[in-house]
Amino acid sequence: MPAAFQKIGIDQRLNNQMPLETILQDENGTKVRLGQYFKGKPVILALVYYACPMLCNLTLNGLKESMEKMSLDLGKDYNVVTVSFDDRETPPLARNKKAAYMKEYGREGAAEGWHFLTGNAVAVRKVAEAVGFHYAWDSMTNQFAHATAIMVITPEGKVSKYFYGIKYDPRDLRLGLVDASNQKIGSPVDKILLFCYHYDPATGKYGPVVMNIMRLAAGATIGTLGFFMILWLRREHRSAA
Repeated sequence: MPAAFQKIGIDQRLNNQMPLETILQDENGTKVRLGQYFKGKPVILALVYYACPMLCNLTLNGLKESMEKMSLDLGKDYNVVTVSFDDRETPPLARNKKAAYMKEYGREGAAEGWHFLTGNAVAVRKVAEAVGFHYAWDSMTNQFAHATAIMVITPEGKVSKYFYGIKYDPRDLRLGLVDASNQKIGSPVDKILLFCYHYDPATGKYGPVVMNIMRLAAGATIGTLGFFMILWLRREHRSAA
């Protein structure tokens, strides 16, 4: 295995604190503080580099496709922060990448919710290390060797969930955001699903919790029986009168 590939990977650092005071640059070249994108909202973090010929684009495409299928509103319910881990990349490149994805995504308000950032080597390394994202330059291919995943971060900046690969189940991503927000976003149905489904860090997916499903089913059965019992008792009372 090439030396570069021996250094890459993703170490889960659940509940680790993100370096919210880290200064980066947005797509317009303005200096920004990482923490300003949280402010009461969960954040989806995607670590890529904008000149990547394939894998990073597949990651962002998979994220976009998953968000298109969610009813949660980007910019209102959650934010997306994309950070280039190539410190040579500049805001104009980030701006072009953002413009392309805004055109494809197309939802109103998306530009205020999806941010494409760059930074110096120290800054981007801090962000990557906080989520255990390891990458290396491969001089044989003149590309970065890296794994792929997106992370969900709580509004307080704590690492909450990892979703691996280049395709992300919209239900899982939605539940991850609702869970990270301490259920401050989402619907009553999401709360029921979070009761019935459990996040598995090993797979980066939500799976059913059999006992909780049985409890919910039992509660629904008891409620239904109670409802019909009340109706029967009322009918008997009217008949007796």
